[in-house]
Amino acid sequence: MNFELPYIPERTNKPRQKGLTMMMDKGLSFRETEDFISASGHLTDVAKFGFGTAFVTNDLQKKIDLYKEAGIKPYFGGTLFEAFYARGLVDDYLRLLDKYNLELAEISDGSIIMNHSEKCELIHRFSKERTIMSEVGSKDSGIIVSPSKWVKMMSTELEAGSWKVIAEGREAGNVGVFRPNGTAHTYLINKIISKVDPGDILWEAPQKNQQVWFIKLFGANVNLGNIGPNEMIPLECLRLGLRGDTFFEFLPSDYSDRLKQVNDEIEEEEEA
Repeated sequence: MNFELPYIPERTNKPRQKGLTMMMDKGLSFRETEDFISASGHLTDVAKFGFGTAFVTNDLQKKIDLYKEAGIKPYFGGTLFEAFYARGLVDDYLRLLDKYNLELAEISDGSIIMNHSEKCELIHRFSKERTIMSEVGSKDSGIIVSPSKWVKMMSTELEAGSWKVIAEGREAGNVGVFRPNGTAHTYLINKIISKVDPGDILWEAPQKNQQVWFIKLFGANVNLGNIGPNEMIPLECLRLGLRGDTFFEFLPSDYSDRLKQVNDEIEEEEEA
C-alpha cells in the first residue's frame, strides 16, 4: 500500500487460497491487458477468458504469457469447455489446454445437461494434471436447483478434485445465487454455507451491491469473481472499508458508533 492507515483489514497475499479475485476478460486487447496489469495486476489472482472469447481473441498466447508473468493464473471460461464437450471433443479440449500451457481449467455445465457423476469423473481426470475450478448452477433462470442439490453438487465436486467451486451468477449477476433483480438469494446461500466451507467457494458477483453483500457476510477475504477490469481497484477498496458501502465494517465498534452519533447530531441540526 502507498501509506499507512489504521483499522484496515488484513488481506491475504498472493498466491492466495482465500480472498481471491477473478477478473473477467471479455476481449481486452494486448495493450489493454498490459495497462490492466500495470493498474490492477497486484490485486488479481485469476483471469478468465469469458465464455468462448478465447476462440476469437487476438494475441491469445501473448495475453496468456502476460498474465502468467504478472503472477495471474489465466484460464478459459467454462462455456468453452461445454462447447467442446457438446461436440464430443473432450480430448481435443485437453490438447488445447496443453497447447496454451494452461495449468488452471474450468469444468461447468451451466449451458448443457451433463450427468453429475460424469462431471465429477471429468473433474477427477482433469485434476490429476491441473488445478480445476468447477461451476455449479444453471445459466437458465428458468431452471431451479434446490438448495440440497446445490450442497450435494458442490460437496461432491470438491471431493472429486476441484480446488474451488464457482457459484453461478453469470456476467449480469441475475441467476444462480441471485434473484432476477440481482439481490442475493439469502436462503439458498445460507443453506450452502451451512454445509460447504465458504473458503472453497468463489462467488460470481459482478454487481457492486452483490460484492458489498458478500463482504459484509464473509469479510474482506471472500472469494469473488466475474469482476470487470475497471472494477478491480473499486472492489479492493470495498474489501478494505475504503468506500462508503463498507466504511464502518472494519472500524472498532466504539469508534464507528461515535462517528454515527456525530452524523446523527449533524442531521438533526440540519433538519431543525
